[in-house]
Amino acid sequence: MVDLTFLRKFSKDDSQKMKRYISLYLDVAPNTFAEMKRNLDNQDWEQLRINAHSLKPQTDYMGIDSLKVELNKIEEAVKDGDFEILDNLYNTSLKIYVYS
Repeated sequence: MVDLTFLRKFSKDDSQKMKRYISLYLDVAPNTFAEMKRNLDNQDWEQLRINAHSLKPQTDYMGIDSLKVELNKIEEAVKDGDFEILDNLYNTSLKIYVYS
């Protein structure tokens, strides 16, 4: 669920700034998820971790806390070498993104 409370406070209710941050998320997120899928397919774990990490600031702006939690889990799984759970974590993250 999207909660723009943080973005409102961060942008001091400046609607132009808010639009820029929302547009950034809408532009960046689809490409990042596509790249993360390629990372999974290619077993490029470190790049997957980097991509998950790079999306977290946008989830903060959009107030999608549940997505940030899942992205953190992806990062931790890569760091821990727990690669077998990454597909599930990615799919959960993708569902949150699609339905938020």
